[in-house]
Amino acid sequence: MSATVRAGSSHGAPPHLLVVDDDVDVISVIERYFGNQGFRVSRACNGDEMRERIAAEAIDVVLLDLGLPGEDGLDLTRYLRTHWRGALVIVSGRGDSVDRIVGLELGADDYVTKPFDLRELLARVRSVLRRTAQESPASGNGNVILSFEGFRLNTQSRSLAGSDGGDIALTSGEFDLLHTLAKTPNRVLSRDDLMNHLHGRDAGPYDRAIDVQIGRLRRKIEKDPAKPELIKSVRGAGYLFAAPVRRE
Repeated sequence: MSATVRAGSSHGAPPHLLVVDDDVDVISVIERYFGNQGFRVSRACNGDEMRERIAAEAIDVVLLDLGLPGEDGLDLTRYLRTHWRGALVIVSGRGDSVDRIVGLELGADDYVTKPFDLRELLARVRSVLRRTAQESPASGNGNVILSFEGFRLNTQSRSLAGSDGGDIALTSGEFDLLHTLAKTPNRVLSRDDLMNHLHGRDAGPYDRAIDVQIGRLRRKIEKDPAKPELIKSVRGAGYLFAAPVRRE
């Protein structure tokens, strides 16, 4: 697949969830539970089936297991972030902090470990979908562009253009984080503030999701990510967006 596939069901349609897992029992449980909650649920048992699904159908969110046969789930995470624009939640029995951090580094919007509580999983999925829908063209909020240091953040197309006009690829989570920071310039936001806005929950004592996403954003927009000038760390407090922002 050479082109990037955009995610999203048509306006008014139920959200479309794709479960990528080789455990049919897990898939069946998720299908029943999320189906009763108003979701359309599809399944894929391996990477090939996943690629076929996202190419053929409008998928809103993927639940991806890392322990698939024949193909590492982290490689599939990387593939999704290269070829598909949608919400990605890793659901895996691999609860090691290294896997979690790597998954988030590669662009996952959230990471849930097995065994999971179905109510918590539903809350995580809904949170991701709310963030994606808030700035979508169908929301009716109109197009707003935030300009800073030669960059243009387009809230309707959920895209970021550089000073040369070229598109800078952002994951759904990276876009939401940058948007949150850019619309509140020169204000310190704590990790809990950011986690609450992005995931609807406070940051846990070992939760590095925000730090990981900040690191990814810096590598994409800072001249020197080791000495950031746009997204600054405020010791013991959080992060601050230091660039002047113009609203168009």
